[in-house]
Amino acid sequence: MERYLTISPDTRRIRIAVFDIDGVLTDGRLYYSEAGDTMKAFDVRDGMGMKLLQEAGVELGIITSRRAPSVRLRAEDLGISRVQQGVADKRTAFDELLAGTGINADEAAFMGDDLVDLPVFRCCGFAATVPAAPVLLKRHADYVTRAAGGRGAVREFCEVLLHGRGTLAAQARRFLGPAPR
Repeated sequence: MERYLTISPDTRRIRIAVFDIDGVLTDGRLYYSEAGDTMKAFDVRDGMGMKLLQEAGVELGIITSRRAPSVRLRAEDLGISRVQQGVADKRTAFDELLAGTGINADEAAFMGDDLVDLPVFRCCGFAATVPAAPVLLKRHADYVTRAAGGRGAVREFCEVLLHGRGTLAAQARRFLGPAPR
């Protein structure tokens, strides 16, 4: 049985999922070109998980401390319009993002990987992190993924939310097609 099938927090109430970038949607490493450009690698399976959440009616958002054109491009690719980059105070950014949606903090999920994310963990309805996160953050998380950041952690988190909504199995079935005769 998958670990996420036995988590206790009720995720049916989640109406928006907000993600950090570095260490969550990426592996946390920064690549610099000789021209000084920063490059990041994103996992396509994470993107598919996010698309499945959107199809299930969950809105998506991004809040990140750094600024990078690749984040804007990835957000556009996934149809995410609520993106805040260069954020020093993630709790304030989180509150501002929610104010634009009419969604309460207890109806929001957040996935982060470092201490700067802790204020959001303490107010959101469902907090998740990755195995490499500091112990203090893990103590405040509702869920710690098995997969690493940038390596399927977001997909796992999305499946946790979809399972809690009762839609994961139905969404997976559509890819199976009709049963063989």
